[in-house]
Amino acid sequence: MKCSISMKIQTQDLGIPAGKSLLLFDGVCNLCNGFVQFTIPRDPNNNFVFASLQSEVGQQVLERMGYKQEELSTVILIEEGQVYTHSSVALRMVRKFRGAWPLLGSLGIIPKPIRDAIYNWVAANRYRWFGKKDACWIPTPDLRERFIG
Repeated sequence: MKCSISMKIQTQDLGIPAGKSLLLFDGVCNLCNGFVQFTIPRDPNNNFVFASLQSEVGQQVLERMGYKQEELSTVILIEEGQVYTHSSVALRMVRKFRGAWPLLGSLGIIPKPIRDAIYNWVAANRYRWFGKKDACWIPTPDLRERFIG
């Protein structure tokens, strides 16, 4: 199921530090793991913390939203209690990156249905094109504080 989620979610009891945004990603997807690893060095202010959809935190958030992990084909960003999915996640995140990356936020002028159609096409083919891990990626000890759950 491809979902478009528009809701607010309370995150303080999930262990998310105040002022941080949570990115939920598919922990066995090579593309998703690559996106997390791409984000970390471009986020020197540590605006983002991460949890896999397969983690306890990921499962708690999905349960609150009424979804099961296998029903989703999107990353989820929770920023100030607001939930973002699909192409909106990347567009919101790049705004907080260093360098010229925030300029990509201007791609938000492309209508969401078009952006999300492209996103869904990539998501539907992500395992075939980029592969899949047998288990979730384990962050290095110096990065563990950026991961919840």
